Order: sequence, then C-alpha cells, then structure tokens
Amino acid sequence: MRRFLDRHWYAYAMVLPVVVVIAVLVLFPLAQGVYFTFTDINEGNIANPVLDRPASYDWVGLGNYLNVLSGDTSFGSFWGTLVRTLIWTFGCVFCHYTIGLGLALLLNRQVRGRAVYRVLLILPWAVPAFISAFAWKYMFNAQYGIINQALRAVGLPDPVWLGQSDWALVAVMVVNTWLGVPFMMVALLGGLQSIPGDLYEAAEVDGASAWQRFRHVTLPGLQAVSSTVVLLGIIWTFNMFAIIYLITGPNPNTRILVTYAFERFFSGASRDYAVASTYGVLILSVLLVFAGVYRRALRKQGEVW
Repeated sequence: MRRFLDRHWYAYAMVLPVVVVIAVLVLFPLAQGVYFTFTDINEGNIANPVLDRPASYDWVGLGNYLNVLSGDTSFGSFWGTLVRTLIWTFGCVFCHYTIGLGLALLLNRQVRGRAVYRVLLILPWAVPAFISAFAWKYMFNAQYGIINQALRAVGLPDPVWLGQSDWALVAVMVVNTWLGVPFMMVALLGGLQSIPGDLYEAAEVDGASAWQRFRHVTLPGLQAVSSTVVLLGIIWTFNMFAIIYLITGPNPNTRILVTYAFERFFSGASRDYAVASTYGVLILSVLLVFAGVYRRALRKQGEVW
C-alpha cells in the first residue's frame, strides 16, 4: 500500500478536490434526501431557527414508499406519472436519434456550404434553454403564435397547444426535440467520420445497395457511439425539468416525475418534503435499474461499456 501511494500520490492529490466537492454538493444532499423519505417532514414540522421552532417530524419507515407506489390519491398517481414520463422520454430520444442520424448522414457528404449548415444546425444547442423555451412558448400561443396563424392560413384547426390537453405534451416534446437534435447530430457525425471508407468501397464492389451499406456498415460502425448517446439522452430527458416547467408550468398533462417532485417540494399549503424526496429516490432507482439492464444488454451484444 505504501509503494502504491508513493507511486500514485499525485493522481490522488489531483482527484481529492473533485471528490470533496462531489461529496458536499451531491452525496450529502442525496443521503439527506434518502433519510427524509423515511420521515413525515414538511414545512410545518421542519426546524426553523427564525421562529425558534425545533424539528418535530417523526419516523414513518417505508410509509411514504407504500403510499406513493400504491397510488394513494393524496400523494398523486405515481404510475400514471411514470407512464407519461416514459412516453415523454422515449418519444423525445427516438426523435433525437432518428433526426440527428438523418442530419449527420446529410452533413457527412461533400456538399457545398456544409460548414454553414453545421453552424445553423448546432445553433439551437448554443442558445440558452430558457430563451428557447420562452420563444417556443410564444410560438405556441393559441391566439398570437405563428404556428396557429400558419394553421389557420391553410384552413387547418388550431388547437390550444399549452392548455389542459394532450397537445401540451406534444408541444414540449417538439421543443425538447429541437433542442436535443444538435447534440445527437454532432456525436453521430463524429461516429460516421470514424468509419473507414474502405468498408463502403468493398461493400459497393460486392454489389451492396445503399440500404445494405447503411444496415451492414453504417449502423454497426455507429454502435459504440449510439449506445452512449442514447443512454445519455434517456437520462437527460428523463430528468428534463426546465423545458416543461418554463413552457407549461404545473400542467397535469405535462407532469413527469421530476416536475411533480418539484411541485410537492416547493408548492402547496404545506410543502411535503418527505414525498418529494421519495419521488427523487424513486427517479434515481428507475434510472439505475435501466442503466444496469441497458449495460447488460450491450455486453451480451459484445459491446464493452
């Protein structure tokens, strides 16, 4: 151990500040949140030094988890919100990947003005998310938005996009797709450029069609990149809070797990910190289970990750 530390002390010294920061900003709040899930803590019984009020919350064990998972109406419907979250997540990531792959294939060709197209397509990624959210919110305005004006101009019905209907979920999925495609496009474009051109030439000599070259050369060559960006996209989209809350606010038709946890923590007559923390732990658990299953599936396919 002494020889090991003498050899690697510099690396540990460089890593130590990062470990301390992560422990303070991530691990400690996470441990506190897990502890809150086993109590009935809320705004009324938490310690308040200003009012000279000591903490009076009690230990309830697994009561919060049982109430949330059983679908108790006083705690909201966890399973309904989970289904909406899955629809939101996989719908957005599917659009991210398919549109990003299509644009990456186009930009991978030798076309005039390719550098300009790349800059324009990356622009949504460069704009701050809250600016994009406010711009799209105005565009989706039922009365003055440009989208409904265009629909009325061609004689199509103009829905209330951001109202209490399923159109609100469609609207925020459109915005999130617009914001997420540039990252997927850039990552897949890098993967495309790493595929040796000799493989395409050999396939073409063997008489492979464009679809066969795409299926047997392009997709296998992108497998490593695709597995990574899809996993990151699912995690980011599953926890996407800003776009939904800035565009629709606390709308039950766009409520996903992370926004509902925020609502229980920061809104209401009595802020329910215990239930909000329970939702946070359940969100983390779902993502950990998914990442584990995803990793095992990739290892069965021979992918090292």
